[in-house]
Amino acid sequence: MPGGLEERYIRLEVMSGKNLQVPSGRIPAGVYVSITVESRGCWKSAISVLSSDRSVVWGNTVTLPSHTSPALSVEIRASYEAGRMLGSGKVIRKLQMSWDELLDHGDEPFDVSFPPVRNVCPSLTLRAAAVHACDDQDNTLSDSLVDSDITRDTDAGHARLARYMRSRMVFLLNDAVQHFQSVLDQCPVGHPDHAAALTNLAYARLEGYIQNHLQDIDTTTSLFHESLALRPQGHPDHVSSLYNLITALNWRHRKESTAVYIHESALLCCKLLPLCPEGTYLRSIGVDGAVGYVIKTLPIDASDEGIHLRRNILELCPVGQQLRPRALRLLAQALRTRFKQCGNIDDIDEAIQLHREAVCLCSKGHSDRSRFLNSLALSLVNRFRNQGKLNDLDEAITLHEESLHLWPVGHEFHDFALDNLGGALVTRFNKRGDIDDITRAIILRREALTLCPPGHPRRDTILNNLAHALITRYDKSYVSEDLNEAIDRYRESHLLTRLDNPERHAILCSLSRALCSRFMHTRKNGDVEEAIQLCQEALASLPSLHPDKCRSHARLQKAYLSRYCIQHNPTDLSSAIEHFRLSSIHPTEGFPQRIILAIEWAGQAEIYQHESALEAYQMCFELFDSHVMSRSSIFSRREAATAFHGAQSLPVDAASCATRRDNLRQAVELLEQGRGQQWSLASRLRTPLEDLWSANPQLSQRLSELSKHLSHAQGSTGSTDPAAADRAATEYRRLTGRWKAAVAEIRNLRAFSRFLLPPSYEDLQAAARQGPVIILIASQYSCSAIIVPTSGDPHNVPLPSVSLTELNNLKDRFARAIRHASVMGPKVPRNDLIVLLRTVWNEIMLPIVNVLENVLKLNHRSRIWLCPTAAFTSIPLHAAHPFQTNADGSKEPCLEDLYICSYAPTLSALVRSRQMMKKRVTPSFATIGQSQPGAGKGKALLAVDSELELVHKFVPATAKRITISGDTATRAGALQALEENTWVHLACHGKQDPAQPYDSHFVMRDEHLTLLDIMEKDIPRAEFAFLSACHTAVGDEKTPDEVIHLAAGLQFSGFKSVIGTLWEVNDAVAKHVVEAFYKYMFMDLKDGKGVVMDCSKAAWALNCATHAVKTKVPLEQRMVFIHIGV
Repeated sequence: MPGGLEERYIRLEVMSGKNLQVPSGRIPAGVYVSITVESRGCWKSAISVLSSDRSVVWGNTVTLPSHTSPALSVEIRASYEAGRMLGSGKVIRKLQMSWDELLDHGDEPFDVSFPPVRNVCPSLTLRAAAVHACDDQDNTLSDSLVDSDITRDTDAGHARLARYMRSRMVFLLNDAVQHFQSVLDQCPVGHPDHAAALTNLAYARLEGYIQNHLQDIDTTTSLFHESLALRPQGHPDHVSSLYNLITALNWRHRKESTAVYIHESALLCCKLLPLCPEGTYLRSIGVDGAVGYVIKTLPIDASDEGIHLRRNILELCPVGQQLRPRALRLLAQALRTRFKQCGNIDDIDEAIQLHREAVCLCSKGHSDRSRFLNSLALSLVNRFRNQGKLNDLDEAITLHEESLHLWPVGHEFHDFALDNLGGALVTRFNKRGDIDDITRAIILRREALTLCPPGHPRRDTILNNLAHALITRYDKSYVSEDLNEAIDRYRESHLLTRLDNPERHAILCSLSRALCSRFMHTRKNGDVEEAIQLCQEALASLPSLHPDKCRSHARLQKAYLSRYCIQHNPTDLSSAIEHFRLSSIHPTEGFPQRIILAIEWAGQAEIYQHESALEAYQMCFELFDSHVMSRSSIFSRREAATAFHGAQSLPVDAASCATRRDNLRQAVELLEQGRGQQWSLASRLRTPLEDLWSANPQLSQRLSELSKHLSHAQGSTGSTDPAAADRAATEYRRLTGRWKAAVAEIRNLRAFSRFLLPPSYEDLQAAARQGPVIILIASQYSCSAIIVPTSGDPHNVPLPSVSLTELNNLKDRFARAIRHASVMGPKVPRNDLIVLLRTVWNEIMLPIVNVLENVLKLNHRSRIWLCPTAAFTSIPLHAAHPFQTNADGSKEPCLEDLYICSYAPTLSALVRSRQMMKKRVTPSFATIGQSQPGAGKGKALLAVDSELELVHKFVPATAKRITISGDTATRAGALQALEENTWVHLACHGKQDPAQPYDSHFVMRDEHLTLLDIMEKDIPRAEFAFLSACHTAVGDEKTPDEVIHLAAGLQFSGFKSVIGTLWEVNDAVAKHVVEAFYKYMFMDLKDGKGVVMDCSKAAWALNCATHAVKTKVPLEQRMVFIHIGV
């Protein structure tokens, strides 16, 4: 080295360190560097916190006298205190260095490597430079550490504990504890090192507890508690004290499995995580592991406090944090449990949302993916059982299949995967009836049972679930072996189930169900008596609002009804009905299950002629209304309405029941409440609010805005992305809740108590203001007509010679006759149709006409409205004809000779149209035609263009006229014309979609103009539409009483008067009807004289037109046109 070292100094900068870890594994509060020059003292760097990559940055500088000693000693030490140190910490590694080694690197930083710790060499990055004088007295060597008993005992304790950690020799642990106890004795309460002494002693004791060398954990946790109390938030060692106590509590929970310790640990974790930033060694090595254990083992707690705690934990695990998936699942499981206990749909929706995020964060190959898939699937099945959405069930089965693949044979959770998939398949079998589902479910659950031999903790659950699959198959196949095995499995499960098992009530009810089935087969009273006792026990064990209380009532109802069927004790029937009632009104069970029970209630009340039948029907409609309104898309509402066996006939069966009990007013009310629910629900969002505005403008404005938001939110089909669909459904439900709250507030106003409630008979009678409305009821129990007159009570017209079976047969015969007539020549007699129309006259319309003429004294050529239900909707009632010649040679008049017939899809729709007639505007007339629909969309309609010209010729000059045809007759062009004009004539191909009636459409040049497109428009100024297209006024087979067709859609959107068609139209001959119709429609407006265009004349004009073209147009093409509306 140039020059001598006499009176020379070296300035040494300790820059950073890497790969630093304590040999014993204890997590230090920080790390510092100690430099000792022989006989001249030592220097200590600052204590710096380790980063997650085991590195430290110091940037401290010391000036060393190099002439007093040939070398220096460098030590890396761990400190277990971030603030005031107790002792000198634990040496990680030390190294002797010469001055030459320091100065050989010039002024550049260099690394110094130390002997390995756990096979990794720690290192320091230093920089050294020679200086001529010590110009910084603050960064020089000082005297050695004060040598005291406290320091010696502390260092000795650390040394013994480090050796114990390597060797597990108990005497070393005892020595360490003695040394730390001695330190604590020397640092009593009030001593500045008291907290550090408590911590060291507690840590040593904890290590012994972990290795089972010490058993007293109470003292250890008490010491940590006391230390934490002395180090409040803001203290340098507060974080490490929290972590130490959490570690002790976690270990205690590992060994004792007592929930109180893990709960306390979870609360402390919520305090610790915000104080321990990402990137620190303590966070990555210690805290994340401790919190991970808490998340993994924290028992499910569905209390408000438990869910709040789990929310806090999740908030402390942001996106990107490795613990987030488990924190998501932790909260989701608590919410799912609360849903099962309380039935709040918001809980299961949120649980599914959380599970979805967890699954997304665990891509394929992630060790926890199968667990998260399984949890999501279980939640989806729970929601399906509550809401009845088939998409949930199908998705759940797909997820369970993936879980089974990820938990194969030999995996510890293989039995879970088998059992859960089996459960989802049983649920789907109950919905769809595919025998392959239930067969596979039983196979899967038998395999699961083999994996849970006697003594296995899950054997009781698997036995119960296998029995459930067997009894489900028995209910469809009636194989006695399934029933007997199910009972045996249930009994074994019952014996194994602890009295405090929260699912015990379900096992009791399931066994009861099986015993009832056997009682009906064997008539052994012991079975039904036990079944009733089991259900009563199950009911008694549940809190009043538990969702499963509903199912328990349902099982008890079945038990009583089973006994009544055999023993005929009226008390049993009364008990059964009471439990039907209680299960149907149970508020925390989902609507689908309650609807099923209410439908069954109505059916059983009809069978046994019980007085509660009308109450049961009323309950069905109320539940249906609430259930359908909860759906966020129009398509899903129809899916909900068609999902229940026996629901299609409820409106007519309810009306029949009320009629048989001579309560005709209620019959009309129930029929209206049960029919057309899709239109009724949609119309609520378009209710005129003028009267409300006068009474309360603010409330009117709020409801109006909410209705618009709801209308916008409902959409048509919803998103194909399940997570997005869930979010949309949640938002829709939130808006619905606010809308319902506003409606409830309105009903508190004077004169608005029945706002948006099902209309009363008095409300509905407004539909008959211009002439009687004839409701035709086709029920399995009776067929009849109810005539609603302009004033007074309704009139019942029994139709004794007509049954529902005969009506369905008549409907089918009409369909065949119409098809046959369509290929016949125009002059060939339509004998089949004549026979059928004569039947309609004699057996259906003649008894009604007799009442109109003889009771109501209705003048001939008066208007009447037909409101057909069920099978009647497919029969051309307006065309009823006796085809009979009198003795004097005169012809017996037909229905259309006697009266001007119109149709009303529902009475409410007719009332709404009448109310909107007040808003008259200057008429404008649009003719829309598409004769060349394009490839694959139907044949060319050669008469369309001439038909449009014909119509245009008749339209009065006072009306603004527009024609859209050819290339301009697009979907958008047609929609715009519908919105901008009050009168419309539409000539094109029309198609009723039998599978999805909302997809029924008019064929335009580019895209179809669908019923859904029309429904989404609100055109209150519209007046009249003539639909010269096929199938525009016929509903679908599944839900005929919903009257979902194109003509009804136009009436809903605002057109008060609509002419539609019941079947296919021949455009070549239809123009004769069109010409005659407009001739009569506008005959008073020639040359611009006279009255304004009046859409209420349409029924009369159509009647006149069909009479006028008898010689030109075949019978089926005259019958095809019907009038709907005012």
